[in-house]
Amino acid sequence: MAPNTPKFLKFLQSKEIGEYIKHFPNNVGSSGYDPWGFNLKGVKNILPLSKFLYDSFFRVEASGLENIPKEGRCLIIGNHSGQLPLDGMLVGHALLTNPNGSRAPKAMIERFLPTVPFIGNMLNSLGAVIGDPVNCERMLNMEEAIIVFPEGVRGSGKTFQNRYKLQRFGSGFMHLAMKHKTPIIPVGIVGCEESIISIADIKPLAKLLGMPYAPLIFPAVLPTKVYLHFGKPMYFNPKTKDYRETEANQNVIIVKEEIKNLIDLGLTKRKAIFE
Repeated sequence: MAPNTPKFLKFLQSKEIGEYIKHFPNNVGSSGYDPWGFNLKGVKNILPLSKFLYDSFFRVEASGLENIPKEGRCLIIGNHSGQLPLDGMLVGHALLTNPNGSRAPKAMIERFLPTVPFIGNMLNSLGAVIGDPVNCERMLNMEEAIIVFPEGVRGSGKTFQNRYKLQRFGSGFMHLAMKHKTPIIPVGIVGCEESIISIADIKPLAKLLGMPYAPLIFPAVLPTKVYLHFGKPMYFNPKTKDYRETEANQNVIIVKEEIKNLIDLGLTKRKAIFE
């Protein structure tokens, strides 16, 4: 290979991809697929791109990766942003290449994404699954690591002036964590909320297209520097067998506050949007 070959192309032709795939826990069958469409070929094809975005474009700095369990069920809960699921890709790459123990996580996505031509199948092949509680529960029973953004479209559709202002969290992830005794690993993501700048949400257009939002965006993905701060595992055991919604909601507030603290840590650490 020529000495001036870009790093991400060298990675494409290296044995490193195979090593990652060989060592992460997965529940694929003999054909290389799992029940939700995740497959080893899809991961192998996307790794060069995700590595380029992670290492070179967004220059990600991740801390707290030692808090991710090497095996067994867990929920990685973070703030959502950026119009496109770049935050999920970067968190997923961090877990897949975690030096403390590689994991191939699943990620809960919005119901409208699979309706976008070509996008749905691609996301499924990489481990993205429609954010349905039944899907999540089945994957927890299979001891998967699952990325969840409880803000949902309220987070991904935020405009620039509302960046890092956490929106309302759904409580579904907490019910599952309490029911299945699943550790929650909070993650604060800083940088993605400036990578795609949304000036406004064109609601009439969104309604016409049947989409949850229609952002008026700056037509470029900016190479902002991204910080990922993974917190320590959080456990929420129900006080009674028939716990009430109020208990789950109180626990959601605790997780949301911890994510806010991790975001503030990232904002304090960075010198500027691109540094």
